[in-house]
Amino acid sequence: MNRPVPPPAPASRPWPSPQRIAALAILLALGGLLTEGAGRLAERRAVAAVAAEGQAAWPLASAALLAEIDRQRTVPVVLAQEGSIRASLRLPLAANLSAVNEKLRLLAGQTRAQVIYLLDKDGRAVAASNYREPDSFVGSDYRFRRYYAQAMAGGSAQQYALGTVSGRPGIYLSQRVDEGGAPLGVVVAKVELGAVERAWAGTGRPTFVTDAQGVVLATGVPDWRFHAVAPLSVGDIAKARLDLQSPDADLTPLPGARQLEDGQWRLSSGREAGRFVETVAPLADGPEGWRLHILSPVDGARRAAGIPARLVAALTLLLLALAAFLLARRRRREQEKRDALARTAQALEEAVAERTVELTRANGRLEREMAERAEAQNRIIRLRDDLAQANRLATLGQITAGVAHEINQPLAAIRTYAENAGRFLERAQEEAARENLSHIVGLTERVGSITGTLRSIARRPAGGRARVELREALDGAMLMLSTRLAEQGIAVALPDAGGSFAVEADRLRLEQVLVNLLRNAMDALRGHPAPRIAITLERGEGRVRLAVTDNGPGLSPEQMERLFTPFSTTKPDGLGLGLVISQDIVSEFGGRLSAGPAPGGGASFLIDLPRAENR
Repeated sequence: MNRPVPPPAPASRPWPSPQRIAALAILLALGGLLTEGAGRLAERRAVAAVAAEGQAAWPLASAALLAEIDRQRTVPVVLAQEGSIRASLRLPLAANLSAVNEKLRLLAGQTRAQVIYLLDKDGRAVAASNYREPDSFVGSDYRFRRYYAQAMAGGSAQQYALGTVSGRPGIYLSQRVDEGGAPLGVVVAKVELGAVERAWAGTGRPTFVTDAQGVVLATGVPDWRFHAVAPLSVGDIAKARLDLQSPDADLTPLPGARQLEDGQWRLSSGREAGRFVETVAPLADGPEGWRLHILSPVDGARRAAGIPARLVAALTLLLLALAAFLLARRRRREQEKRDALARTAQALEEAVAERTVELTRANGRLEREMAERAEAQNRIIRLRDDLAQANRLATLGQITAGVAHEINQPLAAIRTYAENAGRFLERAQEEAARENLSHIVGLTERVGSITGTLRSIARRPAGGRARVELREALDGAMLMLSTRLAEQGIAVALPDAGGSFAVEADRLRLEQVLVNLLRNAMDALRGHPAPRIAITLERGEGRVRLAVTDNGPGLSPEQMERLFTPFSTTKPDGLGLGLVISQDIVSEFGGRLSAGPAPGGGASFLIDLPRAENR
């Protein structure tokens, strides 16, 4: 009596050891550090890119400021040379001053200067472009202004200050008027930088100009004007107020702004709140000591770069960990299988005398399982070719019956001709025997053509390309399906267009595509009272098109959506791979396979391929 072979003992699953838990914790910590490091590296690169953008924007901002100043700088110089200006200062008669007032008014409108005015040698305004306005400068005393004193002493001067009448800041450009080596007075043009400041405000980057002491003068952020980028001493505050001639200037540090050690700024108020990188440089051609600052926001760029970088790093590490886990689990399972096989073999060896047959069968099963596992490893690589081969074999199976009928007839005739040839040779009738043998050769060529077509569709394609005439590939497909077409009573309209329709392709694979399309049309016409298939050929600009059209029920919108989806089929015995493989084959040849409704009802499949060059 045979003893039952005990089943393999299940492999034990011990709890993870403390060493494994510690190693896992170290790996998690290392993964967190790598993720954070990737994020910070991406953020640093983003900040560097933003800094480069700020450096690129600095010349434009400085050019706009200097252009506004330089456009007005020549106005006082030119006016100081005017004879009417000198005459009005030398003899300040009402008629002279009236003409000068009107000239200054027109010139201010043309040059877009805020105001142009004329001071006598005592600093009193004798003419001004705003002489008609209620806040006219005429008659005002400007001896206290630094731009007056410096111009009288050195010939020209400039000063950024608040207007005593308008209360608006601007840069004052002054030029002394001389005659005979003696000063007669000073011409002054005030330039307000409001247009430049509004342009700066629209860039999204806080932009401002500071003087030599770090006091903000022109700025796209109005709340920062006359504040300092760094705390000032009591002496610096007094000097700055004297330079600005504004005793009420705040001169405290910028509100809600803090300069960081790494050349960046932190703004905590207003719509500009956040972190910024600074681009600053002196204005080489501007007023002495002026520096232009541009603060470029980096928070958005840091988030846009850091978050994806961290996610990508985390996902990469997660995928690596998953791959390592799957590999370890696979090795563990393989080891468990090997252990189980070893235990089974040991048990079988103990009962070998009683269970020789069972042991042989078990060994056979084990060998098959091992072969199947090895084949499964290779099947992944051959998956695509196997699917194509399965489709070809399915086609071969469906046309086998018809081809067998085609072969049986010539085989029967061959036998008859062979027997007759033998009799003719026995009678020494060589001519009759030779004629019978000639018939046998013709019949064998026909059988060879049929079986050759079967072999071509059954074997795997070589993968090379050659010049192929579409008509020849179509003839091969029609030969394989002729019996079935006749059995279904399907009328086939073949193309009658003349000329060459050559393409660069593999003929066997191209025939496979045509067989698939014709089979689909034949399946769609099953049960149709007047089935018909039309095949057309046409040439375009460097293209060749072949259409297979049937008068069947056509394709529904749902079928059109899933037409080229793998394993999607409406046939009860279909694989759902024919059209997918056909589409791949046509794509490899540089073409396109598409489908749509036929004009008179039914479905139409179009193969579009590039024409082969003439050789």
